[in-house]
Amino acid sequence: MTSNDQIRSKALALGFSHCGFAKAEPLESLRPFYLDFTGQKRYAGMKFLERYTEQRLNPELLLSGVRSVIAVLMNYYPEELIPEEDNFIVAKYAYGMDYQPLIKERLNVLKEFMDNSFPGTLSRTFIDSGPVLEKAWAQRCGVGWQGKHTVVINKENGSFLFIGIILTTLNLDVDEPETDHCGKCTRCIDACPTGALDSPYQLEINRCLSYHTIENRGLIPDAVRGKFHNRIFGCDICQDACPYNRFSKPQQEEHFRLQPGTRKLKKTHWLNMTEEEFDQIFQHSEIKRTGYQTLKRNMELAGYTSEQTED
Repeated sequence: MTSNDQIRSKALALGFSHCGFAKAEPLESLRPFYLDFTGQKRYAGMKFLERYTEQRLNPELLLSGVRSVIAVLMNYYPEELIPEEDNFIVAKYAYGMDYQPLIKERLNVLKEFMDNSFPGTLSRTFIDSGPVLEKAWAQRCGVGWQGKHTVVINKENGSFLFIGIILTTLNLDVDEPETDHCGKCTRCIDACPTGALDSPYQLEINRCLSYHTIENRGLIPDAVRGKFHNRIFGCDICQDACPYNRFSKPQQEEHFRLQPGTRKLKKTHWLNMTEEEFDQIFQHSEIKRTGYQTLKRNMELAGYTSEQTED
């Protein structure tokens, strides 16, 4: 087996659905777009995106001597969907337990395998952390392409996927970069209720429901108010509209299964939830990120208050 085959086989055994390889080189072709993005402050309140620009564009600044980039995908499409009737909606990635510790652990096991199999190798792992352009590397590694909704799509598994990245000094054969397969389709753009996808492949973050229901602790712009469609944590509207997600396969990983505490919730439960109950139900969930007060605010923005359920 080649080095690539050994690493890919181990990655799949660890539960990753896809694994690809690319040459580590500066992403200079993305510089104009990224500088325009940060220059116009299109990142809304996520100011961290304007930091470490050079590191995002050049992996050598993250790992000296880096020669290859490995991108892995992990499917999180749930076996069971939360019923929308008499309920609020949360993004599918938040159905189970917090994904970062699990994927970080699996990436570190893969890194350890590489360390042992190829002595002298240096590697670094990233999962939604560090200044790495994950979607760009996923495309270069051939495991998917960035769709018009800006989420990475895989032809076999759709877009409900987490991306993990490993930078390594190991010299690996490269895979063919993935090409764009969106064609003339605009279903994601047409489905977005706030116009956040005003231009294909570009997200207007300040109009994105996911940003406002998860990250934004401040004022909600008028363009978003009244368009929450019962969504109180994340969105998924653009992904649900994508025809490639007809290929999404339910994830068997126990870590991502719908948690019992979330399964039993209906609108009345959400609206009358105490902070103590919030902490207990979501102690291991990604939903805890938004905090109790912001979640209650999101319910109000969705057009409901606890008083309304008592009438």
